[in-house]
Amino acid sequence: MTYQKSPYQPTSGDAVESPPPSAENTAKKQRGRPFKAGRSGNPEGRPRGSRNKATMAVEALLDGEAKAIARKAVEKALEGDLAALRLCLERVLPPRRARPVVFDLPKIEGVSDALNASSAVLTACAAGTLSPGEAVEVMGLISSHVRVLEMTEIEAMLTALEKARQP
Repeated sequence: MTYQKSPYQPTSGDAVESPPPSAENTAKKQRGRPFKAGRSGNPEGRPRGSRNKATMAVEALLDGEAKAIARKAVEKALEGDLAALRLCLERVLPPRRARPVVFDLPKIEGVSDALNASSAVLTACAAGTLSPGEAVEVMGLISSHVRVLEMTEIEAMLTALEKARQP
């Protein structure tokens, strides 16, 4: 069987070339989902609490030496080794979590009170009572509260309009 030469495939001489195989003929048949939904190929899975062999081997090597290693890290930190110092501080000091902030915030009973509240936040930030990050979080709370107040006011106005429209 001979095929016509494709205008897109240059050929040398009079050699007859076969066309590239079609995509339908080269694609593997899809076999579908290998496992039923909610069920893996290993339903038992790895037992809970089982530990990695490498981790257990390292722990066995360090078992009984933990105090000596910790003491050496502290000594290195005290000598000025910055990596050891960082390691000691990361283990001793927990990461900083959000802390409660105390400052005077005027009551927000309506949308118009938000200006006074945001001014109080900016004043507390400028005075150092609030960090800039804490000020941003408090301003976010104020914005959320104002949106709730706005929706409440809109709902009250709609209710009043509906009552006024009824005969």
